[in-house]
Amino acid sequence: MQNQQETQTTSHQKGRGDAKGVSHTHAYLWCFYKPWNMEKYEKIKVVGRGAFGIVHLCRRHSDGALVILKEIPVEQMTRDERLSAQNECQVLKLLNHPNIIEYYENFLEDKALMIAMEYAPGGTLADYIQKRCNSLLDEDTIMHFFVQILLALYHVHNKLILHRDLKTQNILLDKHQMIVKIGDFGISKILVSKSKAYTVVGTPCYISPELCEGKPYNQKSDIWALGCVLYELASLKRAFEAANLPALVLKIMSGTFAPISDRYSPELRQLILNMLNLDPSNRPQLSEIMAQPICVRPLLNLCTDIGNVKMRRIEKPLSSVQAGAHGRPGARVPSSRSRGTGTMGHPLPLSSVYTWGSGISAPLRLPMLNTQVLQVSLGRTQRMGVTKSGRLITWEAPSVGCGEPSLPGTVEHMQPQFISRFLEGQSGVTIKSVSCGDLFTTCMTDRGIIMTFGSGSNGCLGHGNCNDVTQPKIVEALLGYELVQVSCGASHVLAVTNEREVFAWGRGDNGRLGLGSQDSHNSPQQVCVPPEFETQRVLCGVDCSMIISTQHSILACGSNRFNKLGLDKIDGTEEPSPSNQVEEVTTFSPVRSAPLNVEKIVYIDIGTAHSAGVTEKGQCFTFGSNQHGQLGCSTRRASRVPYPVPGLQGIVMAACGDAFTLAISAEGEVYTWGKGARGRLGRKEEDSGIPKAVQLEERHPYTVLSVACCHGNTLLAVKPFIEESVPR
Repeated sequence: MQNQQETQTTSHQKGRGDAKGVSHTHAYLWCFYKPWNMEKYEKIKVVGRGAFGIVHLCRRHSDGALVILKEIPVEQMTRDERLSAQNECQVLKLLNHPNIIEYYENFLEDKALMIAMEYAPGGTLADYIQKRCNSLLDEDTIMHFFVQILLALYHVHNKLILHRDLKTQNILLDKHQMIVKIGDFGISKILVSKSKAYTVVGTPCYISPELCEGKPYNQKSDIWALGCVLYELASLKRAFEAANLPALVLKIMSGTFAPISDRYSPELRQLILNMLNLDPSNRPQLSEIMAQPICVRPLLNLCTDIGNVKMRRIEKPLSSVQAGAHGRPGARVPSSRSRGTGTMGHPLPLSSVYTWGSGISAPLRLPMLNTQVLQVSLGRTQRMGVTKSGRLITWEAPSVGCGEPSLPGTVEHMQPQFISRFLEGQSGVTIKSVSCGDLFTTCMTDRGIIMTFGSGSNGCLGHGNCNDVTQPKIVEALLGYELVQVSCGASHVLAVTNEREVFAWGRGDNGRLGLGSQDSHNSPQQVCVPPEFETQRVLCGVDCSMIISTQHSILACGSNRFNKLGLDKIDGTEEPSPSNQVEEVTTFSPVRSAPLNVEKIVYIDIGTAHSAGVTEKGQCFTFGSNQHGQLGCSTRRASRVPYPVPGLQGIVMAACGDAFTLAISAEGEVYTWGKGARGRLGRKEEDSGIPKAVQLEERHPYTVLSVACCHGNTLLAVKPFIEESVPR
């Protein structure tokens, strides 16, 4: 225990305080750390001592949780030590990841700096390895530990931070010794403007050859240390050891180490060799390591193996797919009563999913497999949803010819119109969202990994070819990025990362990929977005795309037929002159049609030939083709000017099909208008340019979670709305 917790104190700077700096040091630190007191914590015992001070195991009074408190005497610190302590707090504040020791707070107490952080009771990885004696770990266990360290180090590097002391003594374990957590960032270096750090620090056994030569420290030095850690997991001993420092440096510079056991796969042995390459430029990037087949399966299995640990991301103003289809809060029908059961005392369903269109003229409740569906998506042939537990559910029509032939006089449609099933091949993967294109599907895991399956035509799957894939397969080119949202068009895909980078792939005609050409691409390509534009989410249409910013402004590219993207220059209600009309753009450009270019658009969807947007004030605007009344006006008005749909207020969501439109109000009312053939409007009615309500078979208050329209079909997910009982 003592060795384990020594890693949670900085122990590599050896300076001591000087008398001249005492009062200045105290004042200096007081500027950076807030005064507090120990009333929030109860000290249990000392679990470690380091060059800087003492490490206490404490109990937090607010919730009884065990935490670690580093106690660093202020008056004994030199200037370098002060800077290192300050640096550790700054670094810890930037990091937020399940495989990194969590930072809670810092404060001054009795002339000592106290740093509160997460307690890891399972000891260090070094202790774990030492207790194995000579009993080698199996490869699955090695890779289980390794990919967690890999994810943590990627998060660190993504924040432009170098760890600079990665070693098994600084890698901690949870109480079940299944989750690893990197600790001790006391000598980390924040890379300002991606500059290189020259200071040689760290444990000698893990330092890289370039550091031995006095060359700049960069991310490849951390990768060398990562290779040393992987070697230690596979061999139970350090890659480089010697009796003294000069001999150790000679060993490191020669790059010679004992081979690991041939019981391990050639892929594992080669991975170690690649990371321990003497030439830093030949060591793989972290994203390249993550994309290697030997790492892919352990990465996906993490969600199951370590208890579905959620990524503790720093919250950013990005959409969450669990709210509507586009991340808006679900609309609801309110109630003045508390609801825990339905009518006649029956328990309420977890959620309901309705579909209509393709000959189904009234909302049809789909079978649910006793689960709650949070988000839905539609493709040409697919009806898919994501459950609360992170599974993909699909609804399919029964196979033709299955079952017994109908007898004369029997009632038709005895078989269900749809059969629900969970998608196979999803073991160990937690799905966060799904998006369907024509004959292919894209889903995103809770760790920001993109997976695709279905038809590979046009390169829509992003795997670097046009091959079909029957089971979800990782888009390896994006493994080095944390994706937060993805959208599929008929034959192309856009995705956005947590750093607001945008990637596109698939069919490129009309300029729908926003890459400045009409070329198609079978692997993700980064899209150039104006630097002043912060991407919040992306949206794909049939032959076009949109990007919505955090400020609710819009960029669009692709086909602007009928001005369905709002790219025409329109200042008022007058039709634009031919010179101000735009038919197609190949790069993302700001919308120019009033009022779309001035209103805050909080929700938007693109149909085949028209679009619908919802403003911050709850007004619904439609623009594009009005051939079937899909713009919501009683006449077949043909205009390129955005149209405010009359009679609708408090709209929070909208969706567009091939020639119809759907809107949902804050009260949960579902309105449809446009082409009515084959049940598109959810009621037995032909074309109607006037919005009318769709009746759902819900006898209790409900919240609309998600909606999707594609071609002539609609998919809608709702869940019961339960209000708290109001005391009388």
